[in-house]
Amino acid sequence: MDVLLVLLGAALTLALLTARSRLLSFRAQRPEDYAGKGPDFDLRRHLSGPILCEGVIYGPTGRVASRFVADMEGRWDGNTGTLAERFRYDSGRVQDRQWRLTLGNDGAIRAEADDLVGTGRGMQSGPTVVLNYRIRLPAEAGGHVLDTTDWMYLMENGAIMNRSQFRKYGITVAELVATMRPKEPA
Repeated sequence: MDVLLVLLGAALTLALLTARSRLLSFRAQRPEDYAGKGPDFDLRRHLSGPILCEGVIYGPTGRVASRFVADMEGRWDGNTGTLAERFRYDSGRVQDRQWRLTLGNDGAIRAEADDLVGTGRGMQSGPTVVLNYRIRLPAEAGGHVLDTTDWMYLMENGAIMNRSQFRKYGITVAELVATMRPKEPA
């Protein structure tokens, strides 16, 4: 009887934790939650030209693992574009990346980059963009493949707030928080 109660308690706890993560957390957001709730986020307009990005990466314990500043450049030809990124980390490491983006007329997004496993998929909705993809970390960071949920929120002044969570086996192992805004002319 005691074993049965312990198993029942464990099952109930697991069910509550699963329900919480699916209904009340970062992962529970859906693009339709933001439809019509502010200025429309248009990647072609808001991720175009020179962009300054500043952010932090939190490790699995919630402590800052890294800080970075990035220069980005968005270029568009109709519904296809590239976003070139140059990250400078507090460790001194420099990382260059490039997104290849394709937009559907319904707000759907297809994203590719050299460090992605497969193709990322996302959606523009109201003042938000969500993108889900699998990213392979550099060899010096272990080469792990992480499942990523990336949300960008357009602010009233045109700045973009970015929050990303990275998971391995369903467990959050890192989180990124960053701002993006048009780069001031030199």
